[in-house]
Amino acid sequence: MQDKPLFILAALAVLAVTAILATGIGGFARGGEFNRKHGNRLMRWRLIAQAVAIALIMAFVWLRGN
Repeated sequence: MQDKPLFILAALAVLAVTAILATGIGGFARGGEFNRKHGNRLMRWRLIAQAVAIALIMAFVWLRGN
């Protein structure tokens, strides 16, 4: 049960990636000023959050295997 907090963190990271991606796609679909100001920034944040989520998932899998 040591890996349960790590699983929760990984799930939260995946939800954060989903939220950032949905916001970015929504802004891109609408276009306008929001997309011009924040489109690239949101996608950069998505990449960072996705890297963190993958690292947490890999750590969870590694701990689960041991």
